[in-house]
Amino acid sequence: MTSVLSRYEIDVEDLEYLRHGAKPLLLRAFKPRGQGPFPIVIDLHGGAWCRGDRNDDTAINEALARSGVLVAALDFRQPPDGGYPHAQADINYAIRWLKARAGEFAARADKVGVMGISSGGQQAMMAAFRPADPRYAALPLAGESADASVHCVILCWPVIDPLGRYQYARNLVGSTRSGADMAERWIESHDQYWGSEQAMADGSVTRALERGEKGPLPPVIYLQGSADVAHPRPNLDAFVAAYRKAGGRVELNFFDGVGEAFVKKDPTSAASIACIDKIVEFVHRELD
Repeated sequence: MTSVLSRYEIDVEDLEYLRHGAKPLLLRAFKPRGQGPFPIVIDLHGGAWCRGDRNDDTAINEALARSGVLVAALDFRQPPDGGYPHAQADINYAIRWLKARAGEFAARADKVGVMGISSGGQQAMMAAFRPADPRYAALPLAGESADASVHCVILCWPVIDPLGRYQYARNLVGSTRSGADMAERWIESHDQYWGSEQAMADGSVTRALERGEKGPLPPVIYLQGSADVAHPRPNLDAFVAAYRKAGGRVELNFFDGVGEAFVKKDPTSAASIACIDKIVEFVHRELD
């Protein structure tokens, strides 16, 4: 429980939003009990693009829902079922699917945010920056015309520059620096999902902005532990500089002494409670 006032009881339900062949993709809906209409936040889990599922971020999702937000935590394609940009296509489709059905959830299609944790942060930022990219918007939504634009982005210790993190991990291999024990696993996951360094560069909003690419720049809250060795600080700094230079707004929040995935590891810690409170406050400031 966070210190933010919990105003609503909630219901939790798993729903199929998309199917590839015989394999369904599910979302977990965290629904406030009430007339609404409620803003929507789409949650993208982490796991280095290759692991994790819609259950991973329950502590954050429940707090948001209890504050009066419809939260949809997605499953999306992961290797071997699909790498980049297939997951982005699933995410883009889910945003449109939820907007088209907002009335069924007592929710608002005009007040939608996207939240991503670790690798999901990269996916969230690209979903926000490229809502009409033909690769991302490749899956048709029958009979509907909703677009995939969003109104704010919540980034929780994101792999904000996949190529930058890949290069960082390669430099860690064989060293005695913090994170070296995980570097080879990070590299393997990058290779499985992205397939090439060119794709990693394409999937970086920082590099897209530096190349002069134009896209929507919704407000961003960026949250990270000060002791995080999985998400390099230079990549964070480069993103913030590029986003602000392009005219975007980024709110930075650092949490002293904690590393990557600190909310998932201990959602009751002081740092986790403070982090969740910051997310809830930002969402209501931007979407209410």
